[in-house]
Amino acid sequence: MVVRNKARLVAQGFSQKEGIDYEETFAPVAHLEAIRILLAFAASKGFKLQQMDVKSAFLNGFIDEEVYVRQPPGFESGRFPNRVYKLRKALYGLKQATRAWYVRLKSFLLKSGFVGSVDKTLFLLSRGGDTLIVHIYVDDIIFGGSSHALVSSFAEQMSREFEMSLMGELQFFLGLQIKQGSEGTFVHQAKYTRDILKKFEMGDSQPMTTPMSTNTALDVDEDGEAVDQKKF
Repeated sequence: MVVRNKARLVAQGFSQKEGIDYEETFAPVAHLEAIRILLAFAASKGFKLQQMDVKSAFLNGFIDEEVYVRQPPGFESGRFPNRVYKLRKALYGLKQATRAWYVRLKSFLLKSGFVGSVDKTLFLLSRGGDTLIVHIYVDDIIFGGSSHALVSSFAEQMSREFEMSLMGELQFFLGLQIKQGSEGTFVHQAKYTRDILKKFEMGDSQPMTTPMSTNTALDVDEDGEAVDQKKF
């Protein structure tokens, strides 16, 4: 059953030319090792990490280059059907959209009193002896701190600036399932494992300590069918 139909206006970024329509296109993202360190640090300090998601994140970034797009089919102006739009903010499909979003979010955090770190995706805020940590991964934001009031204030501040989805306590991130408790933080990938088994129709297989003999010599099967090596 269709609950809601959704559509997205996308720019033809493949037609952009470097140096004219865009400059830098990359945006830093948090490494998995950094997320693990953050989980360990939060567990050692005794505070729980929260998660939020920015809705339509790439539409929030401002662009410095002159970029023009055609009027969307079916929505042309009756008075000026042959004119084009000059973009002030990013659109999905633009090569610099991710970069523009990162710059916008970073600027907002720095103006709010945060300071950056060696990791370009990690920001810290100190206030009255309390500390708030924010880690960003494109439009997903992990945050937590030593003060519940400081954490709540940050969530409200972000909601006023951007359209947010507050997801509560961090439970799932980058394929990791996370359970935060009073005795510590447990990280596992049970769902990921089940999905892999289901994908290869091995859901009913019996578990083995070592799935395959470690001393078996494998040879190339010259007459065998080619397989997608990325699946293994």
